[in-house]
Amino acid sequence: MYSRAGTTLKRQLQRSGPTQTRAGCRAVSTNASRSTLSAQRRVALALATAAGGLTLFYYTFPRQIHNDALPPSSAKSSSSKAKVSQPVLDPNVLHSLVWGSNSSAGLAPDSPATEPIRTPAVAAWLEGIALRDLGLHEKHAACVDARGDVYQWGEGFFGAVQGRAPKRTLRGKNIIQLQLTDDKIFALSSSGRIYVLASSGVKQGLSPGKPTPASDSWWGTGWLWGEDQTVDFAEISPAEPLGWGESITSIAAGKNHLLALSSKGRVLAHPVNNLANFYGQLGLRKFEMPDPAQLIPTKIAPQVQVELIPKSLADPFINSSRAIRVSSTAFTSENLANVDDKDIRFCTKLYEVPVLKEVEAAQIAAGSRTSFLRTSNGRVLAWGANDFGQLGLGSNVALDTITVPTEVVLWRFVSNSTETKCLDVVAGGDLTAFVVERKDSANPATLDVLMSGNGQYGGLGNNSFTNSQGTPTRVKAISGLQQYNEHTKRLEPIKPEEVVISSTGHVVASLNSSPTSDGIGGKDLMVWGKNYESELGNGKKSSLPQPAVMEYPEGERLMLMKKKAKEVKDLQGKVWKRGIKVEQRVAVGPQNSVVYWKLV
Repeated sequence: MYSRAGTTLKRQLQRSGPTQTRAGCRAVSTNASRSTLSAQRRVALALATAAGGLTLFYYTFPRQIHNDALPPSSAKSSSSKAKVSQPVLDPNVLHSLVWGSNSSAGLAPDSPATEPIRTPAVAAWLEGIALRDLGLHEKHAACVDARGDVYQWGEGFFGAVQGRAPKRTLRGKNIIQLQLTDDKIFALSSSGRIYVLASSGVKQGLSPGKPTPASDSWWGTGWLWGEDQTVDFAEISPAEPLGWGESITSIAAGKNHLLALSSKGRVLAHPVNNLANFYGQLGLRKFEMPDPAQLIPTKIAPQVQVELIPKSLADPFINSSRAIRVSSTAFTSENLANVDDKDIRFCTKLYEVPVLKEVEAAQIAAGSRTSFLRTSNGRVLAWGANDFGQLGLGSNVALDTITVPTEVVLWRFVSNSTETKCLDVVAGGDLTAFVVERKDSANPATLDVLMSGNGQYGGLGNNSFTNSQGTPTRVKAISGLQQYNEHTKRLEPIKPEEVVISSTGHVVASLNSSPTSDGIGGKDLMVWGKNYESELGNGKKSSLPQPAVMEYPEGERLMLMKKKAKEVKDLQGKVWKRGIKVEQRVAVGPQNSVVYWKLV
């Protein structure tokens, strides 16, 4: 038994497929019946029309293809120009789905085609493979296979050469998480170490005479243990040693800055380049970097002090007219004048955010120019760019730069008897989503999704195209939903288990709307926002201002599943393990999306 909102969702999910083809067939039949030809010619024309109508109906409505079922061999990819095929799907083999822009070969790395993939199609290069993590960027992409090795591909990595399969660049480090920026890739290992690689394969080469990087020492004795590297990388370590038993557990990167969370709830920040603190998103101003005069980097190279001043402090009148502007000071220190901030050794330190030393964090998140912290009791702090209201601080906050972490009020327009707790915060580009739990003594708990920021392309999900939203607005289509659980014999909220936001403005959320007694049921995908390159997977190029159910071209709901894989391969094509639990997850990039299998 569903609540009123749950009934609405259920009806939406049970909508029938399109009817345009049936109408088209009726139109053809009507035109045939109106013909003024002779009786014999009318019969022949009717037979030909019927055959054409059946053919049109067959190709427009192929048999339904489930992502865990066996479709007919006649099923084909939505884009025959890209090397992304939809073969006979073996239920014992893991298959990943891709759709959207393939301009930089991010979705089909082994194909020279750059045509968009309009609807979900099977990625042949990920067949039988489960990953630990996957990241898509504008010009390059990277993933971590089951063995914990990092692979990179795309136009930004290989250059102008197209049609090249992913290349292994970092191995033997047991990587569990990736974060991608324009020029660098950050990789977090299971032991809490952070490594950084160049996003371009050309910049990963080791110069003659340069020591081979290895995790055991600077002199590169990793060959003794079979982990010697042929790709240049660096390690990002805390400026001050962590406590006993403390390690880095997660990382989050914006366009120019990186956040890290320790196992004891400490938040650390790292400047990726010169613009890391332009909007105050770093949370600190001073850091150290290797002396630019040191031509050959060493582990004990002398350090120089650098200061990154937020624009609002360096030039308060930067947005004013020239008539009232004063001469501005430099945004950065003189030490950065001739420094290549794209180099992986631009800065190799993590610094604890000073004002957050007394705050214990449970989660971190980063938009393109924003930073967020969620505490274990469900409070949220935000800082960084606020020109689109993406920090969610309310319409009364007109500042476009917030340099001090400030609390986000998520209980506006809610009665005093209702308890509000944030369960998840997600940021991407200039959009932010907050998943909050509402409780009161009279009603069962409900879950709401609130969004703030730049909704120019409908990313706010509130059926509008507002380009600035400072007060988090409720996404009604996926908020407050409830369903009856036959296992527990009671109503429970339909949980948005995962919300992902791309840097270009499209949003994908998974709802646990079809649970079973063992909790293995599928999750519906809801999509909305920008859709210029069919990144919403509906075959169209018009943006959606409110959530819609993700469907296959023939109208079948796309469900994210869990299962025990018969076997899992690495990206070298070798079997890693058998009988491993995996689940489908979503990754989004600039104007594209991927559903891949992830190790549980």
